[in-house]
Amino acid sequence: MPQERPPAARGSYAKGVARRQEILDRAIEVFARRGSDKTSLRAIAEAVGVTHAGLKHYFGSLEELLVAVYRESERHEGPEDTKNPEATPVELMRDWTEANHEVPGLVQLYSTLVATALEEGHPAAREFATERFARSRRELAERVRHNQESGRIRADVDPEAVAALVIAASDGLQTQWLLDAEAPQDAALELLERLLTPRQG
Repeated sequence: MPQERPPAARGSYAKGVARRQEILDRAIEVFARRGSDKTSLRAIAEAVGVTHAGLKHYFGSLEELLVAVYRESERHEGPEDTKNPEATPVELMRDWTEANHEVPGLVQLYSTLVATALEEGHPAAREFATERFARSRRELAERVRHNQESGRIRADVDPEAVAALVIAASDGLQTQWLLDAEAPQDAALELLERLLTPRQG
């Protein structure tokens, strides 16, 4: 029969988990305002209010911290329509776009992680981006199938292709907005919606 962990050890572990979560919550606030901006782990530690050694203890590297921050931010509740099975992918994109305008730093952090994933020697970023794209395509394709059954999306388009196109449009429009706030995001989304909507009559 395995021995139970001593109470003191359990208490120490729980405190460590709580401390890591506290750091993550504070880091999300920092990144939401200013993004990653190629900031060093030491500078982030100072902004979050912990020592450089303390931050390195919990996350190991800047890349691991950036991935953890974005994954934790995704866990926070998103727009209500995300839970609405009748919402189309374009309707979700509208909600995401509106929400992202409130946290430009996290949008920039996401873009930085995806760009980093394309470089050699960044396994944490590559795993994050690869898994996220695969999951997003899978979930959006399922939503497209549901929308096709209810007549909200054309029946003659491939769900997987639509999912990939929506992700490409979402990421591309976000990048354009980061570079130029006047980029026509709304008009682009309206056009995409028209292309996917069944013709009447």
